[in-house]
Amino acid sequence: MNIAVVGLSHKTAPVEIREKLSIPEAKIESALTHLKGYPHIQEVAIISTCNRLEIYAVVTDTEKGVVEITQFLAEIGHIPLNVLRRYLFTLLHQDAVRHLLRVSAGLESLVLGEGQILAQVKNTHKLAQKYNSISQLLDRLFKQAMTAGKRVRTETSIGTGAVSISSAAVELAHAKVTDLSSKKIAIIGAGKMSRLLVTHLLAKGSQQIAIVNRSQRRAEELAREFPNLPLQLYGLEEMMATVAASDIVFTSTGATEPILTKNLLTEVTITATSLMLIDISVPRNVHTDVKELAQVQAFNVDDLKAVVAANQESRRQMAREAEALLEQEVEAFELWWRSLDTVPTISCLRSKIEDIREQELEKALSRLGTEFAEKHQEVIEAMTRGIVNKILHEPMVQLRAQQDIEARKRCLQSLQMLFNLSVGEEYS
Repeated sequence: MNIAVVGLSHKTAPVEIREKLSIPEAKIESALTHLKGYPHIQEVAIISTCNRLEIYAVVTDTEKGVVEITQFLAEIGHIPLNVLRRYLFTLLHQDAVRHLLRVSAGLESLVLGEGQILAQVKNTHKLAQKYNSISQLLDRLFKQAMTAGKRVRTETSIGTGAVSISSAAVELAHAKVTDLSSKKIAIIGAGKMSRLLVTHLLAKGSQQIAIVNRSQRRAEELAREFPNLPLQLYGLEEMMATVAASDIVFTSTGATEPILTKNLLTEVTITATSLMLIDISVPRNVHTDVKELAQVQAFNVDDLKAVVAANQESRRQMAREAEALLEQEVEAFELWWRSLDTVPTISCLRSKIEDIREQELEKALSRLGTEFAEKHQEVIEAMTRGIVNKILHEPMVQLRAQQDIEARKRCLQSLQMLFNLSVGEEYS
């Protein structure tokens, strides 16, 4: 039994590859079901964001389980295995545990210390629970990761002033045009990323902002969050007209195919001297062929790295503080995991003692007579259970807390011998 993570991220794969492997939330259930169907995968959870796709699994055979996950990725991405392997990373056991904790803390993010990833890790855990794809090990691991992520943000200053993908996109636009206040800006999409875009644009003095979205209701909800900003709201049928009338367009939708292409842009009259398209979606919302148009400048999430780099250096010391804290959380998980080998023996011992308790209780009640037994059975039952629990509690706590593996093995062997325990599969 082992924990493995197989995946790729902004560090290992360009957006052209990442978008092929992106799994939208609507397809997570089928992906989890597919993965659980493999013979060597017992538990599985999927983190899918614009900058990473990572599959965490409890595997009964490490090598075969990793092969099954890799095969799954090749199938959903329609990428030959020999090509896909160049971009994948695989981490096992403690390295996989440490990696998830680092992801949750924002230490593996494009934007060091960004806060959105913790919410995404929480959502991964929630979906895995909802679709029954995780059990004891991954449930505990993700809870440990969420705890670690919270601790890093409350006990270190890494989250203070951290930029996000959205703020980096606005910084990129600001670097290119300097004065955003005079520019007509359109945002396609009305989700969380779009809300952050509006927030950061507002901070830069932008006042002419249009929101284009499929759902009018979501666009109106977004507008209500900025009551002092006259956001213009449009439906998708007005998207191209809005784009044509804008100086800068940000795209942040869940579309799986490009929504802005060279052909679409050539069909409208672009009023600005230069149209800037900044796409922060994965899969990409803007086709690469738009760069063939002389009036168009196009950027995607991978182009944000230079913007982010300027912010990173000052955060590296904070990251070192966070890493020390994360090691405590890794050790806490490892201690818990190592304690699991005590469970079969403890369960077997409890079962044996419970059998003895029930037998002796039955004898005692029969001697006391029917009338007394019926009247006082609950009290006597509770008393005997309490005695058993109190006798077993301290030894069990000490056994689980024993960090020395060999010492714990000797304790388990002694218990099994002294109480003549047969620890079979039913207790494993």
